[in-house]
Amino acid sequence: MLEPCSIDFLEGLELPLFASYISAGFPSPADDYLEDRIELNNYLIQNPTSTYMMKVKGNSMQDANIHEGDLLVIDKSLKPRDGLPVVCFLDGEFTVKTFRNINGKVYLEPANPAYAPIEITEEMDMRVWGVIVWILHKPVKR
Repeated sequence: MLEPCSIDFLEGLELPLFASYISAGFPSPADDYLEDRIELNNYLIQNPTSTYMMKVKGNSMQDANIHEGDLLVIDKSLKPRDGLPVVCFLDGEFTVKTFRNINGKVYLEPANPAYAPIEITEEMDMRVWGVIVWILHKPVKR
């Protein structure tokens, strides 16, 4: 389940960007120089007229690192391909799942063993609303 979310809060928001990468291994004491400022819209959004955000509700994608409360940046100009996370409108509800195309059949695959993949049949009303290009979440859930 997903909820629509405005991206207006990102407009004009600039944050400091440091010149170095953060080491996930051994820290480097020489890497502490500020390079520039980064405007989040330019970084997160490739196609502004076709990009929107939604907020996640539920846990069907938890093993794909998509959790309740996360913000998804979705680009509706991108074509869904096998293995990509997508937002779909399925029988009257929005859902986020992994798009699967196996032997000509389309499935929406959850990333939680408590849920079964959904095979899309001709009787279903399913439309892909875009491909997820970013997942924004807090590192620690509260």
